Amino acid sequence: MVNKNNKGLGRGINAIFQDIEDPDLEQSAVEDLPLEEIRPNPYQPRKTFDEAALADLAASIKTTGVFQPIIVRKSISGFEIITGERRFRASKLAGKTTIPAIVRSFDDPAMMEIAVLENLQREDLTPLDEAQAYDTLIKKLNLTQAEVSKRLGKSRPYIANYLRLLTLPVSVKTMLNDNQLSMGQARTLLSLKDKKQIPAMAKKVVAENMTVRQLEKLINELNAGAKKPKPKAKVKSPYLRASENQLGDRFGTKVNIAQTQKGKGKIEIDFGDPNDLNRILALLDVNLD
Repeated sequence: MVNKNNKGLGRGINAIFQDIEDPDLEQSAVEDLPLEEIRPNPYQPRKTFDEAALADLAASIKTTGVFQPIIVRKSISGFEIITGERRFRASKLAGKTTIPAIVRSFDDPAMMEIAVLENLQREDLTPLDEAQAYDTLIKKLNLTQAEVSKRLGKSRPYIANYLRLLTLPVSVKTMLNDNQLSMGQARTLLSLKDKKQIPAMAKKVVAENMTVRQLEKLINELNAGAKKPKPKAKVKSPYLRASENQLGDRFGTKVNIAQTQKGKGKIEIDFGDPNDLNRILALLDVNLD
């Protein structure tokens, strides 16, 4: 019943479902449940379902029925799907009123982990759905990236790279989900130092059909340009520094002499308040009366 190819998911869903894999137990536990009493798994990480694939599955179910029961748990009102939401959705599309199901008792953490693991085994999971699955395990089960890595048999950098996709701007996430951008292109876009440039750069990638290598080169150039050092302030001549010191002593405050183009310049004299200004003006023999 469970796909044996767990794609390296460590402990994996097979271990969780080992009781379900007993054929006798499975057959005795199957019952037809009304579709109207079943609700999707609230912890379902998958946000997108291929409508064409659902239509094909619905056509098959309409003709031959559902061979593989879904797994549900009893809730306060009706049932909640643990695994098998595609079959549930396709059955509704096919006009069915009931679906074969196995009722199991799972608490919220177990239900969440099973939903995530089952989805991670599907090859049609989008990069963002996979990223959301890891994020769900971390936040809802209070796991670290290292713990998720060990639990699923994935490297920590692998988990981290997917989680970073969740920080993409919404418009870029849409492009990724629509297969306009690849996983590699999306990850490369995240290396832009000026994050505000990401949406425009994503559009450029699609419009020019850029490869990951081309994108990396362009972003490296942009990032290098952003690192250009600010021009160093010109070193003042000993004459100007000495003049500043003498004027500072004369007025009892800080004085700055700045030299501009073609030998021109300006003198800036700091003052603390109106009284201080009047004191300096008096020293300059400036009478405003």
